[in-house]
Amino acid sequence: MTPSTGLSRRWDQLNGPRRVAGVDLARGVAVIGMLAAHLLWLGDSVELGDPATWANIAAGRSSILFATLAGVSLGLLTGGARPVTGRRLGIARRRIALRAAILWVLGMLLIATGVPVYVILPAYALLFLLALPVLALPAGALFGAAGAIAVVMPFVQVLLDDLPLWSTPPGEALALVIGWQYPFPVWIAFVLTGLGLARLDVSRRTVQLGAVLVGGVLATVGYGLNAVSGLVPADEGASYLGAVWTARPHSSGLLEVIGSGGLAVATIGACVLACAPWGRAGGMSPIGWGVLPIRAVGAMPLSAYTAQLVAWAIIAAVVLGDPGDLQGFRDLDPFWPLTIALVIAATAWALLLGRGPLEAATDTVTRVLIPDGPAAESTRPPR
Repeated sequence: MTPSTGLSRRWDQLNGPRRVAGVDLARGVAVIGMLAAHLLWLGDSVELGDPATWANIAAGRSSILFATLAGVSLGLLTGGARPVTGRRLGIARRRIALRAAILWVLGMLLIATGVPVYVILPAYALLFLLALPVLALPAGALFGAAGAIAVVMPFVQVLLDDLPLWSTPPGEALALVIGWQYPFPVWIAFVLTGLGLARLDVSRRTVQLGAVLVGGVLATVGYGLNAVSGLVPADEGASYLGAVWTARPHSSGLLEVIGSGGLAVATIGACVLACAPWGRAGGMSPIGWGVLPIRAVGAMPLSAYTAQLVAWAIIAAVVLGDPGDLQGFRDLDPFWPLTIALVIAATAWALLLGRGPLEAATDTVTRVLIPDGPAAESTRPPR
């Protein structure tokens, strides 16, 4: 294979018709947003009239977008609008379960670096496992289940969070192991929503527009109710209903679930719509080409997420002598240097080497340990 042929193949992997470019863009936005949430001094509120608060949109919302995209990824991995069935569904479920195990181990390794963030990968792994029984459900059932969970479970989550277990050493260890900072009783709603979008075929223009519209309405309702309620963070600790009726980031309150969940859906719809071809022409829109570096990050979200935490750990250990010194690391103003380096590295890797290293390794392990079998069709659904 000549160098030009190899580059052409890598280019097609990132930009070809089997790749849902807008989903990559949304993943890239989520990864960079989580980096911002980790490294910038963010508040809880976003004031449209105050540009200084606009970066606060990353707080909590990026991780919810990440979780919703996990559902989209699961849907695309299992056939998109035409989900696999029978034996192929069984193979897909086993491979997803193995992916979950790999994610959990990687999450534990990242926690062991001492970087002072709540690593999302253990929660991701658990959410993957919880989604296995519903992979064959149609979009309507998935959205119905997601809606029911979103409305009911925030009331339960407040009670679960108040259990004395979490203030004990075993409870603190358990919280890390299961990613309780992204609690699965509530967050599975985001995964089911993303899975439902994939089952509707997120590449269809009507689905994209519907996601923007419905997601925008939900975001307006959630954040609007929070604004008119006049409640402040202190009210959360004053009463049970105060703890439920909140849109504060990372609260898993009812209004956060509705508002941030809706924003995630609208963001996915907008990203796919922005990258979709204009008019009747095929290919990709000019916007899609213009955001290629962010799409490259989104094409390898696991590698990008892991790389930024490993880089953080190394830099903080060398410069500060302590990877757990959050204030000291933020004082170094590392966000833009790390973000630019991440975008450049991901773009170069995608064009010169192809899939992200952790994505390629995970895919290889799952396919070797759980083969298609002699009678299975060799198909790779778009991602």
